[in-house]
Parts: sequence; C-alpha cells; structure tokens
Amino acid sequence: MARRGRRKGRRINGWLILDKPAGMGSTSAVSKIKWLFNAEKAGHAGTLDPLASGMLPIALGDATKTVPFVMDGAKVYRFKVAWGEERATDDLEGPVTKTSEDRPSEEDVRGLLPDYTGLIMQTPPQFSAVKIDGERAYDLARGGETVEIAAREIGVGRLDLISFTTDHAVFEIECGKGTYVRSIARDMGRDLGCYGHIVELRRTEVYPFLPEQLVELSALEEAAEACDRETGEFAALDDWLLDISTALEGLPEIPVTDDAAMRLRLGNPVIVRGRDAPVEAPEAWASARGRLVALGAVEAGMFKPKRVFAA
Repeated sequence: MARRGRRKGRRINGWLILDKPAGMGSTSAVSKIKWLFNAEKAGHAGTLDPLASGMLPIALGDATKTVPFVMDGAKVYRFKVAWGEERATDDLEGPVTKTSEDRPSEEDVRGLLPDYTGLIMQTPPQFSAVKIDGERAYDLARGGETVEIAAREIGVGRLDLISFTTDHAVFEIECGKGTYVRSIARDMGRDLGCYGHIVELRRTEVYPFLPEQLVELSALEEAAEACDRETGEFAALDDWLLDISTALEGLPEIPVTDDAAMRLRLGNPVIVRGRDAPVEAPEAWASARGRLVALGAVEAGMFKPKRVFAA
C-alpha cells in the first residue's frame, strides 16, 4: 500500500484581510501569508496589480471554499489619473504610446462621470488576465502581439471625483466583478481628448470585509516573531484571522442542531425549522452553535448541502 506523504502545513481556517503593499504581486502576497501561518492551503479573492495597494482578502484552509462569494462582492478603489499620456499597460509600468498637450477642466471631468456609472461596456487592458484562445492577454502582449479583446458589460455603482488639478485627478469608484480600473482611466482620457493613465491605485473595500479589518504585512511579520514553528505555537498570528462565515454576510443563515449538523456533514439534507426560516433560497449556509457547517440551498423547506466543513 502506498504511503501518504507528510502533510505540508497546518490545518488552519479563516480569512486574513491583508493591506497589500504596492510593489508586491497578489500571488507573492498569498505565498508570504501561507508561509507565515505555516498554512496547508491558501488563496486570494480578487487579484491586485503589483502597482496597487490595499485590501487583498486571503483565505486559509476551508475558507477557500467561500472565495466565490467574496469574488462576487462589490469593491471600492481610490485611484489617481495623470493626464497627457496613454501607456501600453494603462498604468505607470508600461511605455508611453500616445501623448497630448491638452488638459481637461474640472467641469469637463465632472460632466463625464455619468457616462461611467450604471451598466457600461468596457474593453479590458491588453495587459490583463483575460484569456484569448487559451492564453492570457498579458502573455501575448509581452510577446509583442496586439490582440482583440471583446468589450464586456460591467456594473459601476458610483464614480466620484475626489480632487482635481490641471495634470491629475483623484477618483473613487464602487464597482462589481470584472471591472478594470485601468480601463476606466484609459477611456476617460480618450473621451476627454487628452489621454490618461493610472499612477496610484488603492483598493479600500471588498464586500463584506471592512477597512478596519485590514492588517499590514509588517504587523504580521512582527507577530510571527512571537510564534514557534517547531512547537506549532502560532497564537500571535492566528489572532488576526476572521471566522470563515464572515465572508457569507448577506446570505441566509440556517441554524441547525448538532444531530442535523452531523447529517449535513455526511451530505444529507435536513428540514429547515423556525418561524422565520426560508422555504426557498438558492444560496444559504447552515450553522451549529454559531459555527459554519455547510454551504447549500433551501428547496421546499429542506436545506441541501453542497459543500461541508469539518467540525
């Protein structure tokens, strides 16, 4: 009989809301957190470009099962646009491709904002993770190839002008899944006839997480010094973790008994009880003693588990 390999890392579960520093890629950030926590499994909910800073929710262990709910949540960004240049990457990292001596007025910019709210069509940047015939657009772009990327519908809840000077403007945007803020800056520059690109980008919110839940990498590195990897003592780091269910705000919670929780963990449906319990819900989560038991759906008064969580 083949022997199982030794488990790599701890079975630690929860969400860490990292304040990612500019200059670090999202994959590198996840790797760093996974190493600090000596976690068996880790992933993130929404890529942040290396140029960008701010909220990067990182799921450890079973929290990775709830990543899709965070990916679908609204996000808030604050970004600074420099007028007068368009760049290949739509940010500071790429070479200049177009220039203009023209500059917009504050009135011009404010008048454009309604065109960028609601449901709008947007073409992702050439340097993006969009797949073209099975390959990432940024890989093709780095190889010198210009590709046609189809426009797609995105949702923008609001776009506010925060500050304005002749050469720069700072905006705040609340948007849905699939929005490229770099494309917003590029398209506004084109519409204003002056070109533009992002010089600063910070993600301040990812629903349902809050800005006060952010933790800086330096604080985690300091906490790691109080941990002992040999004995498995990681309390100083684990204190920063949020419960897995934090990611499920907005979904119906179905409290169940311990016996029902056992049935759910075995993959069996249970009757939903309680005066206010939903009869139908396409997405819901079951809890026992306040702890997440399963993700699933309520159909005809029965909770049917789709993904289960260890006790």
